[in-house]
Amino acid sequence: MSEPAPGKARPRPRAVRLGPFSLAALGLAGAVGVVAFGWPFLAPPTSQVGTHTQDAPWLFAWLLLLLVAVVGAAISEAGLGPKAVAMMGVLAATGAALRPIGAGTAGIEPMFFLMVLSGRVLGPGFGFALGSTTMFASALLTGGVGPWMPFQMMAMGWFTMGAGLLPVRVRGRAELRLLALYGFLAAFAYGTAMNLAGWPFMGALASNIAFVPGDPVPENLARFLAYCLATSLGWDLGRAVCTVFLTFLLGPAVLRALRRATRRAAFESAVTFEPR
Repeated sequence: MSEPAPGKARPRPRAVRLGPFSLAALGLAGAVGVVAFGWPFLAPPTSQVGTHTQDAPWLFAWLLLLLVAVVGAAISEAGLGPKAVAMMGVLAATGAALRPIGAGTAGIEPMFFLMVLSGRVLGPGFGFALGSTTMFASALLTGGVGPWMPFQMMAMGWFTMGAGLLPVRVRGRAELRLLALYGFLAAFAYGTAMNLAGWPFMGALASNIAFVPGDPVPENLARFLAYCLATSLGWDLGRAVCTVFLTFLLGPAVLRALRRATRRAAFESAVTFEPR
């Protein structure tokens, strides 16, 4: 089996590439997520919809099927072996263990920085599966299982997938700055998505910032902005600052470790034999 020549630099491992089936599975997952988060806005004003307790189990079932489809497509199209799946399991367990560290404390959630760096190294397909799996495992660990869980899984899958879609050629300090900027913005996007999952069902609890079925879109958007500012701005800001801080502090070491593990796991490396 061929090996790199002595003294020759090893090629930097590539993220897992997306084939047509992987792209189709991710596209379907995205469509399901958009419908899941946005369908209340399409309900008629007389709708009796009150919570996500009815649709959450169906979304969870669909999401599990889509996760299997994404991972299966990535394995079959990229030729990944059991080491790749095991690596995703280790990262998911690590992220789940990190989540309780700052739970309930001003948005200090170190799990998010690990998801950004992991998505960067593993690519968008495995990033989506990793983010969703990590959130599922952390919910079991912290007891945070409820109608909101499949929405958290979907939002975290998008969060991690986005890191895998960042420009590939950026390296060094520029890469850290890019990941920090992405983590900062995506932390707010994650919080906004989760606000969107619960905001339409507030009803009369806060009439001045609640969703009003049938009202013009600009008025509802203004109420939604007020709702985000009033309820989650501080938490989202804490999450964003924590992600940026940990990316600059631990990012270089974690990226090196992830890329070394990816190289040793032989992602997408075909075994070749030299003739005697």
